Amino acid sequence: MVKPHGLTGEVVVSLWSDLPGRLVDGACFVTDRGPLTVRSVRPHQGRYLVRFEGLVDRAAAESVRGTVLRAAPVDEPGTLWVHELVGAEVVSVDGGHLGTVVAVEANPASDLLVLDGGGLVPLRFVEEHVPGSRVIVRIPDGLLD
Repeated sequence: MVKPHGLTGEVVVSLWSDLPGRLVDGACFVTDRGPLTVRSVRPHQGRYLVRFEGLVDRAAAESVRGTVLRAAPVDEPGTLWVHELVGAEVVSVDGGHLGTVVAVEANPASDLLVLDGGGLVPLRFVEEHVPGSRVIVRIPDGLLD
């Protein structure tokens, strides 16, 4: 969640998911602070204004600033999921070890695998993914130099 909006508990939410129906009335999300259920949602300047149960004023909305919303995983073949990428070993198509994924960073051109050594590999270079263990990439020469 990005920030509060107005005085009545609405918050600005940026989504990383492009699955339709992720952010709808009644959707329940898990957070480090406990579950949050959507009461209403509306689009706003490329993001969403969301009202959650229990957030009734600006102070309550401010208290969840920066909170990450997590939804139940869905089975969609061929999709790369952040929770399956983090911790995976990254190897080149020729078998060279490049590092371990410590995070996935949103980027307009292509989301990036953040490696433990500081390298960044665009997801568009992923050739194969074995969930939870290995990502095989075909990167251009010099990308990680």
